[in-house]
Amino acid sequence: MSTRIAFLKGHGTENDFVIIPDPDNAVELPPAAVAALCDRRAGIGGDGLLHVVRSAAHPEARHLADRAEWFMDYRNGDGSVAEMCGNGVRVFARYLQHAGHVGEGDLAVATRGGVKTVHIAKAESGGEITVGMGKALLPEGDVTVSVADHQWPARNVNMGNPHAVAFVDDLADAGTLYDPPPFSPASAYPDGVNVEFAVDRAPRHVAMRVHERGVGETRSCGTGACAVAVAAARRDGADPAVTGAPVTYTVDLPGGRVVITERPDGEIEMTGPAVILAEGEILSEWFETATA
Repeated sequence: MSTRIAFLKGHGTENDFVIIPDPDNAVELPPAAVAALCDRRAGIGGDGLLHVVRSAAHPEARHLADRAEWFMDYRNGDGSVAEMCGNGVRVFARYLQHAGHVGEGDLAVATRGGVKTVHIAKAESGGEITVGMGKALLPEGDVTVSVADHQWPARNVNMGNPHAVAFVDDLADAGTLYDPPPFSPASAYPDGVNVEFAVDRAPRHVAMRVHERGVGETRSCGTGACAVAVAAARRDGADPAVTGAPVTYTVDLPGGRVVITERPDGEIEMTGPAVILAEGEILSEWFETATA
């Protein structure tokens, strides 16, 4: 291992990430090291970590190398592995642009949730990034979530990772969201769940808060915003597969705003900002201590 490990810091609507460029998959990142890097007091700090690897160099992504050169090896802030992160994909694409690996226009990014299509807009038109998030699955069965003495029915939405979406009267009803909100039945989410609490702001305009599995409350969650938009559309009687017309929702999060469009073929697109704000080096002595 070299004496220093390069890193960057970025965020998408204030969902922030430590970025470790590692094209050849040479840096070992055990859960303890990821958690230490994401620690906001003793580490760099982040809701998660983006490990940037060429698909051909990673055993989980080699089968996707002919479709996407780059693999987003995403980790939650506690070090656990996650299938997908919508804000993370935007920041991942912005890093590839920042590093000169890609330019404006279209690219493909491999994730554990499949290959995602990404479009980087021209700077003069805002430079926002649109991510093809795939199709939502809507598992059958009633689900409830609760906070203190409040309980709400929730919509089960899977965006490559699991979500429970509850519509509430006031976002404050969600409490602190430090701990995972209890849900039932337990069989609905055997590996845990991201829980979104949403309120209406205007027609096809909602606001939300989220507890992200393995992290806690975050300022933004891209897959969560998609899940909320789909749940709101179905609640409002809008299903593009039935009407043949796309439906678009604006979703406000504590860290900013994204726009979600569901097309008649079921594909969902998310558009929002992504920022690279710093880069530096991690001392190997600290890293080795963190992984010990």
